[in-house]
Amino acid sequence: MNLSPNHGPRRDGLRPELVVLHYTAMPDAASAKRALCDPAREVSAHWLIARDGQVVQLVDEELRAWHAGAGQWRGRGDVNSRSIGIELDNDGASPFAAALMDALEGLLAGILARWSIPPSGVIAHSDMAPGRKRDPGPRFDWLRLARQGMAVWPECEAPTCPDADAFRRHARAFGYPEVEDALLLETFRLRFRPGAKGPLDGIDCALAAALLRD
Repeated sequence: MNLSPNHGPRRDGLRPELVVLHYTAMPDAASAKRALCDPAREVSAHWLIARDGQVVQLVDEELRAWHAGAGQWRGRGDVNSRSIGIELDNDGASPFAAALMDALEGLLAGILARWSIPPSGVIAHSDMAPGRKRDPGPRFDWLRLARQGMAVWPECEAPTCPDADAFRRHARAFGYPEVEDALLLETFRLRFRPGAKGPLDGIDCALAAALLRD
């Protein structure tokens, strides 16, 4: 039984090939659950993880939950039909609770196995909706997930010469939508270099290139 009424069938025979991570930006998990189950809000997710590690399924994974909204990944839209959405109980500014991260790892392991989704298919809401969304934000520990084989994290031995064309090409090949250069850099850094400032540099370029080797 689906706790949230906000769902429908996946379109055009599509199946989950992505997992999109979100933060709730609400006071607590109970508030988020009410919002995600409110038909007037027309928003939902497949899963909600509270700060204490409690995991609640809101929509069956076979169905299309309404979590991603407008955006693209790997040159294709309708991310809702191609993904599973996980809402994380976090305000967007605080560190993610240890119990929540432990629960997320357990949940992700099952999802990736059930749907044969590779680590590169686990993305941020911000990745597919640059400028519109920032979740799960700069405090999220992507490296921890990557070490468990549940996400990707690029490693580069040394910076390369800054090359805007190469950076754009590598970021787009990884999956990022076509947006203007400044927004692409901001979105890339939000996930892979939180806190980095200034114009495109050699570290950005090396990391983007390394993504295609992982």
